[in-house]
This record gives sequence, C-alpha cells and structure tokens, in this order.
Amino acid sequence: MSERKTVEEFNGIYLDLSRQPGKVKFAEAGLAWRPAAGGGGENVALDGQQFVNCQWSRGARGHEVKILLRDSGLVQLDGFEAEEYDRVHKIFRLFYGLGLEHKDHALKGWNWGKGEFGKAELAFNVQNRPAFEIPYSEVSNTNLAGKNEVAVEFALPAGGNETGTNGHLGGARTKGRKSGAGKDQLVEMRFYIPGTATKKENEEDGEDKSMDGSEGEEQHNAANLFYETLMDKAEIGEVAGDTFATFLEVLHLTPRGRFGIDMYEASFRLRGKTYDYKIPYDNIKKFMLLPKPDDLHTLITIGLDPPLRQGQTRYPFLVMQFKREEEVTIELNMTKELLEGKYKGKLNERYEQPQHTVVAQVFRGLSGKKIVQPSKDFVSHHQQSGVKCSIKANEGHLYCLDKSFMFVPKPATYIPFDNISVIVMSRVGGAVSASRTFDITVTMKNGAGETLFSNINREEQKPLEDFFQAKGLRTKNEMTDDSSALIAAALKDADMASSDEEVVAARADRGSADEDEESVDEDFKTDSESDVAEEYDSAHESSGSGSDAEMVDGDAGGDSDPPEVAERPKKKAKTSK
Repeated sequence: MSERKTVEEFNGIYLDLSRQPGKVKFAEAGLAWRPAAGGGGENVALDGQQFVNCQWSRGARGHEVKILLRDSGLVQLDGFEAEEYDRVHKIFRLFYGLGLEHKDHALKGWNWGKGEFGKAELAFNVQNRPAFEIPYSEVSNTNLAGKNEVAVEFALPAGGNETGTNGHLGGARTKGRKSGAGKDQLVEMRFYIPGTATKKENEEDGEDKSMDGSEGEEQHNAANLFYETLMDKAEIGEVAGDTFATFLEVLHLTPRGRFGIDMYEASFRLRGKTYDYKIPYDNIKKFMLLPKPDDLHTLITIGLDPPLRQGQTRYPFLVMQFKREEEVTIELNMTKELLEGKYKGKLNERYEQPQHTVVAQVFRGLSGKKIVQPSKDFVSHHQQSGVKCSIKANEGHLYCLDKSFMFVPKPATYIPFDNISVIVMSRVGGAVSASRTFDITVTMKNGAGETLFSNINREEQKPLEDFFQAKGLRTKNEMTDDSSALIAAALKDADMASSDEEVVAARADRGSADEDEESVDEDFKTDSESDVAEEYDSAHESSGSGSDAEMVDGDAGGDSDPPEVAERPKKKAKTSK
C-alpha cells in the first residue's frame, strides 16, 4: 500500500499528441513518461514544483490530463479511462497539492464564439465552454488577412516525423522520431473578428483581452488587437529574444514587397506592412549570392523548407535585391563573450561594407549555411554570370552554379545537375525571331517533367554549350536542322518573289480551288462577286462595271497585264452598294 502511494503508474498514455503510447509514472517529485518498447521517443521527466494547474477533459484517445507549468509550458497526457478520474484526482491532490479541474468542451458545433488568451494557449469558447484550444508553441506565424480577418499558421513537423507541443521538453515533438501526426495536418486557421475591443493598460494573466469598458482602457480594432496579442503570446515578434542585427526596408522580389529583417539567435523575422514571418535558420536549405547582369544590383536567394506561405501561395525561395554600391555600417547587438565564444571566426563586431555583403555574412554566421555563388566555369557573352531568358511569360535570369541551375526571380526555379536527363537546345518561331534567340528545354530524370527557358540571346549559345560540356551534361542540339530548314525556306521565298512567272505558276497551281471559283463566276453574276473582282482588277471602277472575263484574266495572269498581277497590294477601296 505504501509503495502505491509513493509511485502511481498508467499504461497506454500518449504524451503531447505522440503517435505511439507509453507509460507515465507519478511520484511526489514529479512525473516521468517513457515510450513503449519500439514506440520511439525518449524519456521525459518533469519537476512537480513546476505544476501550476491541471485539468481533466475528453481527449482524442479517451480522457486527457492537461498540466500547466510555471514557465507557461503545457503538457498533455491523453489515454486515461473515464473511471480513472478519482485515482488521478487523488494523485494530484496528495502529491502536488493541486485540484484536478473537470472541464467539459462545447459540443454544439458552432463556428462563432469568443477567443480568450491564457498563459499557454488560445481558447475558442462557445457559451463559456472551450470548443478547442491552440497552444502558443504550435503557432508559427500570424497575419492580418483583411480588415477584420486574422490568419493563424501552425508549425509543420520537420521531415514529417515530429509533432505535438512543447518541443523544449525534449519529448515527442523533437526527440521522438517515430512519433508524429498523420499525413494530413491542419496548417492554417482564419478568424473573422468584427468591431472594436478594449485592452487594459495593466494586463493580467489570462485576461489580456476584455470586452468590458472601464477606466484605463483604449478602444482598438478587434482584429488588430487579437493579432497583436497573439504575436506577443506566441513570441513571433520582437519578444522572441534580443535582436542581433536589423536591416530596414529590404526590397524583396519574391514575395513582392519591402520587408525589414530582424536577425535573432535561432531565427530571423521579416516585417512587412501586411505580413510578418518568423523563419528558423534550420528552415534555410540553400543560400545563394547572385550578381545581376545589369552591373547595378545583387540578388540574395534563400531556399526554404518548409516554404513560406501567404494564404494559399507557397514561396520556396526568398529573393532579395540590393544595390551594389549601397554601403551600410552596423554594430552587432551581441556581448563580447558570445561573439568570442559561440560565433568566434563567424561574425565581426562591426561591419562597414556593401549591404548585400553584410547581410550575407551575418546570415552565414548565424545560420551556419554555406554561401553559393555562380560557377567560375561560366561567363556569358557580355562577361556576366547570368543569362536573360523567360519561363513562359515571366522574364528573369538563369544562373549556372557549380552543381545546379537557378532561375530568378519568378518563378524561382532550382534544378540540380544530378536530376537532369538531357538538355535540348532548339529554335522556334519565325525566321526573324528564331535567328536571334533560341530555347533550352531541361528534361528531368524518371519522368519528373521538364522546364523550358525561352528567348535566350543567340550570342549565349557557345558559352552555354561549353559549360554543359565542362559539367558533363548530356545535350542535344536541334538548331542545326532548324537552320537548314529556315535557309531553304528563305531561298524558296526569294526565288518566288523574283520571278513573275513562278508567282503566276504558284497561283495557277491551286487545283480545284480555282476551278470552283471559275465555275461560280460563270454561273453567278452578283454584286458580291463584283466586289471580289475589285481585289484583282485595277481597271475596275465601280461595283457594276466588272465582267467575268476581266476576273478570269486577272486570275490567269495573261500576257496583256502581267504587272497588275505582281502588284497585288495596289487595291482600290470597295465602293458602296
């Protein structure tokens, strides 16, 4: 009996929405959760002195115990049986001196209610009962999607193998590689919040937003207040930590607009007029510094996984544009201990260089990502690193890197050499345009599709062919056959234009088409037919003065009037009937 009071065990308990169950043990010192054999994840231990509040409610897999921690953390234990309530209540009362609050959820299915901000989660209440709760740790970003609409984006599991709340606990979210949600996950939720609301100057925990008027309160747009409060609670804004460096009004080509960049220790923030983004450095997969061929600007391209989202639009690449001659002077907001310790040899205390160089170096120092630049094996005809071309109707520049192609700015397209099956160089369009430009079609391996880069200057063919050969890329040149066909067509057109007899012969070689016209001329003498005669008979002066014989002579190109047959553009305006 005494041992039972010292330690209590429950099997089949899920920690923080983990996929696999485990065993939880309660003791006076705290609790410990251990995954079942082969279930994945690592052991998690929590100090009982950190427990502030606990609740009992229905969960996804039975009944759930939700524990609120002093540091605003939240722990969810799901999988208890209904008849175990009394036992769990006794454990929390004896071990931790806490009552187990029984909370019922709203089951009406209404989609309107009241949002309330607690210490660790946002609750959506319907008739004073929670319909659902959103832990702040699951919110990755929030934006004002309209005047009265707020979009809330949820954190996606890295690699699809982690889920749940409180990743800092080292539990199911970050350590349990076999723990994770299903293939379908909720990634965004939108709230429509009309009207105005009030905000107290002296906020109390759990009562950040109130609809009651009192002294010391100010009227705010309800959607803006909701947005600002969530930004603060979810630590999306400046409260996420000290800002090491800030760059103001940086022009972004993708997504379009000007964003301020705040650099933190583990993430960076983009601040725009409409959208704000908090992006962990771990999401950066590629970092490229690309000089624009205009000799005036430099592009910084950042590849993200998971991509940046604006509503339904995904942006796997950020494309920033800087003026090459624009210099900045900044001092990093960082202690000497941190600079000489963790970032020794990676960052400098002070920078006084072109802005694109400073941004690239600070990103490299904080994220640890390698900066990729255009290959030295390629130089365009105009001594540049990029080639002007188009993807469909979008103009941009194609850069040849050491191991890949990169097209920017829109749609930003990254093609590794390892995925390329063949590169086809071809020429399309009329004789004039085709002689000046050509196209490149990059076909991927395993039927992964193809990408067409069109309208490339003819002068860039030789540099590109040399680069393809240097990198061992399989190419196919279809331009030689096209050139022969174009030359033959051009010679044929020249011969036809220089000989009146050949023109007449070409006209006569129309087969049954002319026979039909002649038969119609013989059978019908209408006003409409005399209109047709005006197109060919320069001697015709009125709609009624033409004759079938004259039309036949004009078509046949007889000996009497050969110049009139060749001078086809000399037409007279049709007279009104």
